[in-house]
Amino acid sequence: MTFRIHASNPEEAVEAVFFRIQNTSMVDVPILNQALQVQAIDFQRWQGHWLGMVITPWCMSMTLVPGSGEGWSSVGVNKRRFVNFPAGDFAFLGGHEEELGEYQSCSLFSPMNKFSNQTEAVQTARAALIGLLTAPVDKVDQSPTNSPISNEQKKIVSRRDFFSLGKS
Repeated sequence: MTFRIHASNPEEAVEAVFFRIQNTSMVDVPILNQALQVQAIDFQRWQGHWLGMVITPWCMSMTLVPGSGEGWSSVGVNKRRFVNFPAGDFAFLGGHEEELGEYQSCSLFSPMNKFSNQTEAVQTARAALIGLLTAPVDKVDQSPTNSPISNEQKKIVSRRDFFSLGKS
């Protein structure tokens, strides 16, 4: 397996690999969403490597590509490792493509039939990346002595009440 370091942003290489996959091994697969196209989204440096989103007609994945030899954990093709992000630990599978070398991905959606267009998929990918890199906000101490919340505000709203705006 070829370990390749990408000193500059690998978005073009990632897109080229997934375009090739779409036009070869995925060409007749019935789960393809014809409203979508291959697109690498918002690749950025993260802990010395490249992190971004990949949208294809068959899946959406968070993708890691080596940006340096330091700190990169090779796992092998279809082997899993957990990566810690501010939002928590996520399982990534190792992959390898000749044009790109080693990479790791974490699938978020597959198939992609919930998306009606590319814009919707891109917005979801960007929101997922922001969520991944954002630490959850700790619950604020809202005990009665520390918070002037009324009894009405303290009422817990069920999911059904929320979506029906309290009309039962």
